[in-house]
Amino acid sequence: WEGREALGDMAHAYMYAQRTADGRIALGGRGVPYRFGSRTDSDGRTPAETVEALREILVGFFPMLAGTRIEPAWSGVLGVPRDWCASVTLDRSTGLGWAGGYVGSGVATANLAARTLRDLVQQDSGQGGRTELTELPWVGHRVRKWEPEPLRWLGVQGMYATYRAADRREFGGHGVESSRLARWADRIAGRH
Repeated sequence: WEGREALGDMAHAYMYAQRTADGRIALGGRGVPYRFGSRTDSDGRTPAETVEALREILVGFFPMLAGTRIEPAWSGVLGVPRDWCASVTLDRSTGLGWAGGYVGSGVATANLAARTLRDLVQQDSGQGGRTELTELPWVGHRVRKWEPEPLRWLGVQGMYATYRAADRREFGGHGVESSRLARWADRIAGRH
């Protein structure tokens, strides 16, 4: 793992990992479950069971790490639009711009979104014209709202349960393509 390449598994509720410059392993994914009403936690601590679940996944990749502690642990809020597509918008009447919906790919996507928003602001102020970025399909993309609670909470719980069942089926040797369960969960969740 000399080049510190990112790695991940093929699960539908995936994980990802990468070596840091100082030789540690940073990993994430399959983290804190959705909280009813889209609430965030109040203390900023990642539940111990989440850390342990990620440690077990890491040991699955690298058995020699069994017994290794994970610290520190952190978590954040994952913003998921109803259609799972990021968007960048500039409201020309107010001058307010926003970008979001990166669905776990925020580092690279936020960079591209910022450059897109910059070009939109320059275009709107007459300091620039249309660019490749201002013509991207995520510019001005509108998304319908998520269903109200408790439907949203039930849907998320059902989606994760279905993805876990699909992962068990696929990892159990039932073929290399996504199971019907996963395709069904994708459709219900609004994923493309």
